[in-house]
Amino acid sequence: MPDGTSMRSAIKQVASGRFGVTTEYLVNADDIQIKIAQGAKPGEGGQLPGHKVDSTIAKVRYSTPGVGLISPPPHHDIYSIEDLAQLIFDLKNVNSNARISVKLVSEVGVGTVAAGVAKARADHVTISGFEGGTGASPLTSIKHAGSPWELGLAETQQTLVMNGLRGRIAVQVDGGLRTGRDVIIGALLGADEFGFSTAPLIASGCLMMRKCHLNTCPVGIATQDRELRKKFTGTPEHVINYFFFVAEEVRNLMASLGFTKFNQLIGRTDKLDMKKALDHWKTKGLDFSKLFYRPTVPSNVAFYNCEKQAHPIDDIIDRKLIKVVKKIIRNKVNETLKINIKNTDRTVGAMLSGYIAKKKGHSGLNVDSLKVEFKGTAGQSFGAFLSKGVTFDLAGEANDYVGKGLSGGKIIVKPSNDSSIIPEESMIIGNTVLYGAISGECYFRGIAGERFCVRNSGAIAIIEGVGDHGCEYMTGGIVVCLGKIGRNFAAGMSGGIAYIYNPEKNFESLLNQEMVEIENVKFQKKNNRKNLRGISEINKNMLINDEYRLKYLLRRHVLYTNSSNARQILENWRELYKNFIKITPLDFRRALLEKSKNNFIKTSVA
Repeated sequence: MPDGTSMRSAIKQVASGRFGVTTEYLVNADDIQIKIAQGAKPGEGGQLPGHKVDSTIAKVRYSTPGVGLISPPPHHDIYSIEDLAQLIFDLKNVNSNARISVKLVSEVGVGTVAAGVAKARADHVTISGFEGGTGASPLTSIKHAGSPWELGLAETQQTLVMNGLRGRIAVQVDGGLRTGRDVIIGALLGADEFGFSTAPLIASGCLMMRKCHLNTCPVGIATQDRELRKKFTGTPEHVINYFFFVAEEVRNLMASLGFTKFNQLIGRTDKLDMKKALDHWKTKGLDFSKLFYRPTVPSNVAFYNCEKQAHPIDDIIDRKLIKVVKKIIRNKVNETLKINIKNTDRTVGAMLSGYIAKKKGHSGLNVDSLKVEFKGTAGQSFGAFLSKGVTFDLAGEANDYVGKGLSGGKIIVKPSNDSSIIPEESMIIGNTVLYGAISGECYFRGIAGERFCVRNSGAIAIIEGVGDHGCEYMTGGIVVCLGKIGRNFAAGMSGGIAYIYNPEKNFESLLNQEMVEIENVKFQKKNNRKNLRGISEINKNMLINDEYRLKYLLRRHVLYTNSSNARQILENWRELYKNFIKITPLDFRRALLEKSKNNFIKTSVA
């Protein structure tokens, strides 16, 4: 910032919505936490109402001001422990210096999940209790979902120790911790680290009005209202002072227990007991033996985090690509490489993009500075978080998660020249492609699996057919589908535009029309260029002319993939363009109309 303060947050979260999760965002972190669920509302997604999405929030989240944002309940690239291991591997590639954390909720069976997290090579796991959480959580969730952090923590510690996994992963606990006594109890139950949120917030001035979702916080904390934010009086010193008191209480209690180092506390459940003063008829049925159980294991089995996870990121393709990029940045030249790829080559491009983001930020390199021509079958997460200036051209096929978190790069996937498949009828890429993509271009000659472009924020993609749930929760970008779509297309879609080429006119039963409107593509004879000063000619046409946009993208699709589908449509444009339909989210259209009206008023006044 101009005054010298840093806007860098040491801990970055990767939640199910993937809002604003760019390569630059990830490389500027010491810890990256995959938020599987929240303690106050496990299993539920989030929703930010449109009236709270101001220009600042929209800029950070790469969305449109005034349009509500929906976070899906699950991560659509995590349906098993193996999927979680893949995401951990993705993030470790992008930022190899950061610890990769997984946030779980205190529920029955969380210990088994935590063991899977440790085996998936996470460096850190958080067990979150029900008592903390945000004031915006629904009251039903606060009262009826989740469980105390003590139960989940005890189960996690016991499971990890008994399976010999405890030493290689740090365990953090949160969910209503307030005092040094809470820290000591957490350590005795097995925690290495402790998360505080509500108490420091109160130290900063929070009154716990429980109306964070209304944008009317009276002390200016949970609001985007500029007038209300002026009421905030908190200072860093308030929080620092609070933590000094917590630390002092921890030191006193440690001394009274006879411990000189904090690690000696961890897992010592033999130091816990029920309070005799609470001897009451209601407590007679309580049995804490399972909560206080301390596994009997060999002396070489650790009870706290004392080892490092082994991440297999040393011998990967990106190491070679980074050497080439160093030359490109130093000499300001373009390079083209040819590489054979196989399905064990996972997350190709992520470490390369992390290096570029550290050097050049989100703006990346000049277009096509590095072009890599691959041949073969790419493993999962091909082109994940790919930075601007890098083009991946694959002749073959790719697995799931292609272009995950795409940050400006260009991805082309087409059948190899010696392939005998019919591209328009064959799968070319897997499931959950372009999940959380921010920007960039993608051209796929073939069919995609399920959840194509789920939570796309701004990437442009052309595909020749998609499975179920296409464009789910999409908030930006352009998708052109030249073939059949699956069920539930456009569910939760609040932004961006989708075009479907459908000569059979059988699409309506497959569309989720709750948040979108469907129209036939109409082409203007002449573009209205008022209020578009300073925008390039291509971008003007892309903004206001469906015909130009479609022709431009189809031509590029032919150029990059030699698509016979796209070529046929272009050659018979006057007859075939009527087969396109346009899908636009209702709120997105409203926001764009309001913006254009405001721009027109400003221009007229000027």
